[in-house]
Amino acid sequence: MTILDRFRLDDKVVIITGASSGLGVSFAEACAQAGADVVLAARRVEKLEGTAELVKKAGRRALSVQTDVVDPDQCTALVDAAMQEFGRVDVLVNNAGVGTAVPAVRETPEQFRTVVDVNLHGSYWAAQACGRVMQPGSSIVNISSVLGLTTAGLPQAAYSASKAAIVGLTRDLAQQWGSRKGIRVNAIAPGFFESEMTDEYSPGYLEETLARRGVLKRMGDPAELAATVVWLASAAGGYVTGQTIVVDGGVTIT
Repeated sequence: MTILDRFRLDDKVVIITGASSGLGVSFAEACAQAGADVVLAARRVEKLEGTAELVKKAGRRALSVQTDVVDPDQCTALVDAAMQEFGRVDVLVNNAGVGTAVPAVRETPEQFRTVVDVNLHGSYWAAQACGRVMQPGSSIVNISSVLGLTTAGLPQAAYSASKAAIVGLTRDLAQQWGSRKGIRVNAIAPGFFESEMTDEYSPGYLEETLARRGVLKRMGDPAELAATVVWLASAAGGYVTGQTIVVDGGVTIT
């Protein structure tokens, strides 16, 4: 096996939550290009059609499953569908997420709970369902955020708390499942990449933040983040577990 072969995902089966838009689409396309069949999960199943076409264009099979990750039963049904179609689950990319920017004195319990339910609880239920069927050599990649490690000038208590919790969840699952199940669990903490959430920022916010704190002074290319997902999912990342990999253009070092 050459060094480049280690980055391949040939004939692996990858589940990606939140695959209907934004970074989830990039992750699905990248995994398919690396050789994987992809199970696409999202609440808006009709929006998965475009993602599925990208997977098929790369020469791989796609299965779309309507899934709300806050419901443990739906996460189990997602894994059951993957097992029925492909007979295995090798990789989970826990990408489903939502965010708010509400001042702490005005944030309602429902607003806070909604963010935590999707970002933290949803990641746990999806990981739990996959962990039951994954074989040794499998990999889970949780999507955290730099806002789980630092602040960025917006009132995002629920989002930041949920993404910080993903870091702890990643470490714990890695130590639980590493030697006993042979499953690696890592997280990625992205900086600023184009997504539905960044579309909601006030005009000029991203430019000002990146000019002040970004070492590379630009937003990230989704392909740069997707490449990190493929690395952690593949044999190239075979000795990496329990880690949170920051991909942020230097925002967290300033």
